[in-house]
Amino acid sequence: MLLLVWMCTLFGMMGVVGTEQEARAKPESGPSPVLTQESNCTQLTLKLEFSSKVVEHEYIVAFNGYFSTKARSLYISTALRNAGGGLEWHIVPRENPASDFPSDFELVHIRQASPSSLLTLEDHPYIKRVTPQRKVFRSLKYVPSSEVAAPCNNTETEKWQSWQSSRPFRRTSLSLGSGFWHATGRHSSRRLLRAIPRHVAQILQADVLWQMGHTGSGVKVAVFDTGLSEKHPHFKNVKERTNWTNEKTLDDGLGHGTFVAGVIASMRECQGFAPDAELHIFKVFTNNQVSYTSWFLDAFNYAILKKIDVLNLSIGGPDFMDHPFVDKVWELTANRVIMVSAIGNDGPLYGTLNNPADQMDVIGVGGIDFEDNIARFSSRGMTTWELPGGYGRVKPDIVTYGSGVRGSGMKEGCRSLSGTSVASPVVAGAVTLLASTVVNRQLVNPASMKQALIASARRLPGVNMFEQGHGKLDLIRAYQILNSYRPQASLSPSYIDLTECPYMWPYCSQPIYYGGMPTIVNVTILNGMGVTGRIVDKPIWQPYLPQNGDHIDVALSYSPVLWPWVGYLAVSISVAKKAASWEGIAQGHVMVTVASPAENDSEVDGELTSTVKLPIKVKIVPTPPRSKRVLWDQYHNLRYPPGYFPRDNLRMKNDPLDWNGDHIHTNFRDMYQHLRSMGYFVEVLGAPITCFDASQYGTLLMVDSEEEYFPEEITKLRRDIDNGLSLIIFSDWYNTSVMRRVKFYDENTRQWWMPDTGGANVPALNELISVWGMAFSDGLYEGDFTLADHDMYYASGCSIARFPEDGIVIAKNLKDQGLEVLQQETAVVEAVPILGLYQTPSDGGGRIALYGDSNCIDDSHRQKGAVSELLTECSLCTKQTKKKFVYLCFSDCFWLLDALLQYTSYSMTLPSLSHSHSRVAPPTGLEKPLPQRLEGNHLYRYSKVLEAHLGDPKPRPLPACPHLSWAKPQPLMKLHLVTYGSTRSCCQWIWTKWLCRM
Repeated sequence: MLLLVWMCTLFGMMGVVGTEQEARAKPESGPSPVLTQESNCTQLTLKLEFSSKVVEHEYIVAFNGYFSTKARSLYISTALRNAGGGLEWHIVPRENPASDFPSDFELVHIRQASPSSLLTLEDHPYIKRVTPQRKVFRSLKYVPSSEVAAPCNNTETEKWQSWQSSRPFRRTSLSLGSGFWHATGRHSSRRLLRAIPRHVAQILQADVLWQMGHTGSGVKVAVFDTGLSEKHPHFKNVKERTNWTNEKTLDDGLGHGTFVAGVIASMRECQGFAPDAELHIFKVFTNNQVSYTSWFLDAFNYAILKKIDVLNLSIGGPDFMDHPFVDKVWELTANRVIMVSAIGNDGPLYGTLNNPADQMDVIGVGGIDFEDNIARFSSRGMTTWELPGGYGRVKPDIVTYGSGVRGSGMKEGCRSLSGTSVASPVVAGAVTLLASTVVNRQLVNPASMKQALIASARRLPGVNMFEQGHGKLDLIRAYQILNSYRPQASLSPSYIDLTECPYMWPYCSQPIYYGGMPTIVNVTILNGMGVTGRIVDKPIWQPYLPQNGDHIDVALSYSPVLWPWVGYLAVSISVAKKAASWEGIAQGHVMVTVASPAENDSEVDGELTSTVKLPIKVKIVPTPPRSKRVLWDQYHNLRYPPGYFPRDNLRMKNDPLDWNGDHIHTNFRDMYQHLRSMGYFVEVLGAPITCFDASQYGTLLMVDSEEEYFPEEITKLRRDIDNGLSLIIFSDWYNTSVMRRVKFYDENTRQWWMPDTGGANVPALNELISVWGMAFSDGLYEGDFTLADHDMYYASGCSIARFPEDGIVIAKNLKDQGLEVLQQETAVVEAVPILGLYQTPSDGGGRIALYGDSNCIDDSHRQKGAVSELLTECSLCTKQTKKKFVYLCFSDCFWLLDALLQYTSYSMTLPSLSHSHSRVAPPTGLEKPLPQRLEGNHLYRYSKVLEAHLGDPKPRPLPACPHLSWAKPQPLMKLHLVTYGSTRSCCQWIWTKWLCRM
């Protein structure tokens, strides 16, 4: 499945509908006129929106291998013959350059397809999967960059019917206009003057390599975009222009494909990096910005057949679990195609990495401005594939200029654009130029090129690795490394130093200690020796005894097979028991040996081997007191992919899916930083509640939980709280009627689906806390208010329906947002219970705090981009009112979290809460039923807790707690530079068992 369509299965809006045959009969008309307004670039921002719609009766049948047209037809007819008579079907002709070659898929029109007939197709031994054909519509247009955000609690009734669309999810995944910086808060005119677009190839010193005679000659680079005019004056070596659309023209009617190609290979004016490279132009979008799944699949296959060296893909999306697309990317890189892709334009929020740029085998590119600042729009790490059990990998791989970059205009001249997909062709052009400098082209592959780029990158000061990756592209240093390159394995990152701030954030932000959750670092193994490889024996842990390496324990897990070109090494670090009261620095290293089949048998045993060392350095402190230790429950947070979990703030209809990870180092990053500044130690629970020692922690923090709970978890938590553990819950909305309103059409199953939960799984939370007489309601509220002299905003939160009579409950007047969503009516509800504090009655028991909304501690709801999406028009508001409401949208409630932790950790209640005039009698919850789970929901498909059981989901057996196999240490007596008084002795990395002597 192609990336664009694959991305659109997540955030497709109601798009253009029709069959591919109908599109051929009625070709799309000319270019969008709004894109011709290049003279207004400096005043406008380029916005990109994707939408998709399933094509009725058309299916993509994917095979397990590449077969001829005749063979594919035979397999399909054989399979459908078994489906019974009366089935009308035919294979849709695909008239494109790939038609003459074997293919791994076919496009089939089935008039009356039934689930059984599709299953019959998939039962054929040579057919891998059957998916609907999709038509993709892309909207690329300019909008004023100075739009004023309206207040977040606009009192006018909003038209909630927009939820009828099929998973709307706007993105600016290609590029942003040069006016982007007008909307970033960077208002210094001097700064803007310095950001005037410049010729990026000369800035990166491509001219140095040109003078040496290297200009990209002999390298095949593919541009997947909107095409290129035949006689464009900027290009002299367009080897091939292929049209994968239904239009009769190969020309670019939009200008974006021309721009990308110009950055890579323009020969004049806004000169590109590799003017003599073989340009292979793949037109995959019509001038009306429409594409089909089959167009992209054919184009990818054709790129493999043409032995493309470098492929630029300036698109992306959050669905890293779309296996057909991920498989195709692996296939491309396995065939030595160096894929360069944009990391995404969803910054500055963390947890916003786009796929495929977040894959290990792809070069993911982030953006910087010409002052070497990370561009605000550039997406940040960590990857979320590994959650909840581990920590994500480092991405992007590298950053380069992506703001105000000059590129070729649609017909002639130059224009400027901004975005990570502008930075992507900068790297693609550099890679093309670098590849042309290597005499032995067999040494150039996806791994060796990435190794050269990251080893040569210039680290930006004051920026962490999840923003810059390995640093800024340095073309000349990469050239030097690549031209002395010998096939080898390497690691990304190449070392683990938990004391190095800010680069190693978040690992450096908190020391480790005995009894804490293991610190997990996921390292990428790059294998430049071959597309396949393996780890020889096991990685070896070697602590340095003089550097207290025996004070830490290390567990290692790794890829059984490295393919294509890459693998992972997960390093878990814990403090040994003997260091429970010790403070200091501990060091050691891990040794990994990688083997790959040699291209010839001249090597020993027909294999190439490479051994790499991963230095490890950590800071250890004595175990903190229980009251200072907070445990974040990550295990019970669910997000897209794979299921439909809605955002917590229903105003954000253009970005409705919860996909940022819900982790303390992604969209709760600011909250984590705040807690650290307040002296708390925050750890992450990536396993069931049954898997931690509650006596070690003061507070368990549950925020925005969507998962169910094992019965054993509920029992253990109740026992833990009786024994002194405290609990804080930030909940969110759950209303079955609203969930039905925000349904979407699932194109794979051709059914309407409701969310699998609301903003939080309130029925599951109510089961968890029912023993204390507590419960949340299915009410849905929003509005601004004042609490303890702090301005607050409640964004789609629930209320407290039941609470113990001796507890403290705070209530506020709020709007009934549920009524607004369902009936488009506005009403204010008085005294809505939103905050509850309770001391459990058992001797030495813990405390419980409930709050009905998590948005005010979630970064994704306090970013300017997010706020601008959720705010509605308010032309009558005064400037002062707008300023107040915008402040409320951006403000956090960390003060409230502080107050709740003071209560749960030290039994100290803020007087302004306990004596608040908003304190009310605790609700009994007897007048209204508690919320029940949505009938027919499909949470069990994505849950770690539930499994299908005769149509009625039941809890799975409680899984065993994670068991780490600690590596057997092989200690080394290894010393650094040693100084005694005025005498300095260099003992330098001694590998014997004797200490060096003075």
